[in-house]
Amino acid sequence: MNELFSVKDKVVVITGGTGVLGQCIGEYLAAEGAKIVLLGRRREEGDRIVDKITAAGGEAMFLVSDVMDASVVEANCAEILARYGRVDALLNAAGGNMAGATIGPDGNFFDLRVEEFQKVLELNLTGTVIPTQVFLKPMVEAGKGAIVNFSSMAAFRPLTRVVGYGAAKAGISNFTAYMANEIATKFTSDIRVNAIAPGFFLTNQNRALLTNPDGSLTKRGEDVIRQTPFKRFGRPEELCGTIQYLISDAASFVTGTVAVVDGGFNVFSM
Repeated sequence: MNELFSVKDKVVVITGGTGVLGQCIGEYLAAEGAKIVLLGRRREEGDRIVDKITAAGGEAMFLVSDVMDASVVEANCAEILARYGRVDALLNAAGGNMAGATIGPDGNFFDLRVEEFQKVLELNLTGTVIPTQVFLKPMVEAGKGAIVNFSSMAAFRPLTRVVGYGAAKAGISNFTAYMANEIATKFTSDIRVNAIAPGFFLTNQNRALLTNPDGSLTKRGEDVIRQTPFKRFGRPEELCGTIQYLISDAASFVTGTVAVVDGGFNVFSM
């Protein structure tokens, strides 16, 4: 049997594990035999996802976390190491946006709330840096591992409205490239750092922006679909294969990349 894409028995930590995408990826990887650790702020939701995974025969645990607090993430890491003794992969899926960090069609740059802009930068970018710093340590000690950050279409081009989120995700792509080189040259080439850039997927964060309560498309939703050659939004499960590839031995010579999963959005021209 070809084990090239196998994730069986890998200990995979997912920040933002209670989100739509984090949950879906966690459930998929658990079904593939990985040991899943979900980090998030919502205990009830986290426990529900763990129960669902274990009921299906998978292995998972949930830990309340705060990716903006290094001491909390370090405590999470200690608990994971006490249970499993290692961390094989880290998926930095935590992130989000705030209204004050966006500029609507009827507003302009002077409406931007700098304090909320800064919070969005911190949540998405610093909230990736801190878990990376914490969970990289056991990977360096083990001499192997894989990290996958979550970038965005907003990192490739300045999408309207999401000025704060776009700046943060552009930072994620740059940080990914930086860390790929940093780790390979100073530690080992057996620890790889890549990113995934989802196109437009309906999540709890953007559903109201893209669809109306009756399920029809908003003006922005129509713009997205017009820009997407596949003429639809992505399904969360359509990220899973790329994630599995990036944390498996199949990607052993792949580092510093941003894998695009977008139905063609980023290559559409006119």
